[in-house]
Amino acid sequence: MSTQPTRDLEAFPNPNPERDYEIRFECPEFTTLCPKTGQPDFATLRIRYVPNELCVELKSLKLYLWAFRDEGHFHEAVTNRVLDDLLALLAPRRMTVVGEFNVRGGIRTVVEATFP
Repeated sequence: MSTQPTRDLEAFPNPNPERDYEIRFECPEFTTLCPKTGQPDFATLRIRYVPNELCVELKSLKLYLWAFRDEGHFHEAVTNRVLDDLLALLAPRRMTVVGEFNVRGGIRTVVEATFP
C-alpha cells in the first residue's frame, strides 16, 4: 500500500448504479505551488459527483491530490485538471470541482469547473 504521492487514481464499482445519488468530498489541505513565485498556495478542494458505474477510491484520491504539492500550477489549471482526471477515470453522470484558494496578495480565488 503506497504512502507516497501518485497520479494513479483508482475506482471501484458503484454499489447502486441504478440510483442517482451525490458523493461529496472536502479536501481542506490541498497545496500546490505558484508557478510564478514557487511559494505554496493553500486551498480547500470540494468535489461533488453523481456516479455512474464507478466511484473513486479515497486513498488513491488523497495520494493523487498530494502529488500536486511540489508542482507549480495556476488555480484555474489545477482545478480543471482534477476535474478532467476524475472524469477520465469515472465517467460520472455529473461532477463539479471547486477550488477555494486562500488569500494571496489580498485576493481570494474561487474556481468552479463543472461537467456536463
